Amino acid sequence: MTGRGQPTTSHVTGRELPSEDLVVPVDAAHARPLPQRVAYLVAGIALFVVALGLMKEGATALTPSLEGSIFTDEARSTLGLGWLGSCLVLSGSPVAASSLALLDGGAIDRTQSFTMLTGSRLGAAFVVLVVGVVYALRHQDQGRRRAPVSIGVLSLLMTAVVYVPGAIVGYVLLERGAFDGVDIGTSPRLTSLTDSAFGGLVDAVTDVAPGWTLFPLGLGILLLGFQAVDRALPVVHPDRLGDGAEGWYTRLWPMFLVGCVVTLLTLSVSVSLTLLVPLVAKGHLRRANTLPYIAGANITTLADTLVAAILIGNQEAVRVVVAVTAVVTVWTVFLLITAYPLLRRVLLGVARRILASNRRLAGFAAALCLAPALLIAL
Repeated sequence: MTGRGQPTTSHVTGRELPSEDLVVPVDAAHARPLPQRVAYLVAGIALFVVALGLMKEGATALTPSLEGSIFTDEARSTLGLGWLGSCLVLSGSPVAASSLALLDGGAIDRTQSFTMLTGSRLGAAFVVLVVGVVYALRHQDQGRRRAPVSIGVLSLLMTAVVYVPGAIVGYVLLERGAFDGVDIGTSPRLTSLTDSAFGGLVDAVTDVAPGWTLFPLGLGILLLGFQAVDRALPVVHPDRLGDGAEGWYTRLWPMFLVGCVVTLLTLSVSVSLTLLVPLVAKGHLRRANTLPYIAGANITTLADTLVAAILIGNQEAVRVVVAVTAVVTVWTVFLLITAYPLLRRVLLGVARRILASNRRLAGFAAALCLAPALLIAL
């Protein structure tokens, strides 16, 4: 470790950086007091429960319209719906929760909910590419402009490598009933508490709003709920990921565990992966060493979706989330144990080709939006 005030060398640029660039304390102006964080947490839970209730009622009202439509006629269509929806709202969690609400409302079956949930994961990493591009445009260092963008590309590639094969295996297992024995329910006392505390708000909105508006209204409230919960969480400064024993962030399993923990704390894979953008841009981390972190983040990202499934009270929804999480976890660990050097070399090579020109990068971004649209249309 370097002492405070002692220079250290960037792994990427080779130039000396002051230690303050590696360990930056949390800005006191952004550290919210505990009572304020508790208030945000309570508000977030309230919004979360109300949103799920409205989406549940809205899904029931929309079922006749969605049945047989191009968005829900096949599992392939719901895969595209989840993927495209996450790209449009720049977040996977609301779309993942939507897949469970549609399942509970009878608009889609559990295999379609499974593919929609998987699609939401494929689209969630798109926000990291957007953040990387914005960061690169704001920082005019031409020699390092592609570094932040590379994190978005690698996040999308790693997510695809993990979720596409996992989705195929999970779909087959779910269809054959491998997860039918899973039974994770809420405590009746907890359900009664949330219903008595916030159920009246759902009833009040349901009484005055048309049925078809409840689902999009619930989705909007869900976004507000995620923002409130995010404000309740401790501030994690990205530069703190570089703190600790020298070289730990170059090793496979420590980075994998950090990715799991940071995503579990932030309850958002988009947030946890976005933290990598400034670290790589400033030379604190090499992009080659971020792949285990991305892999870990992709596992614990479904924690909030599992909570949503439990709160909905539908065991089929719980089994869908468990199926996705189980197969992705097993496949990810298997890849890291048996083929990490090869996987790293291939993904870095593909990313290098995509980033070789602005035209290729634009084509890659366009394909990310075109592919789910084709899945829906075909």
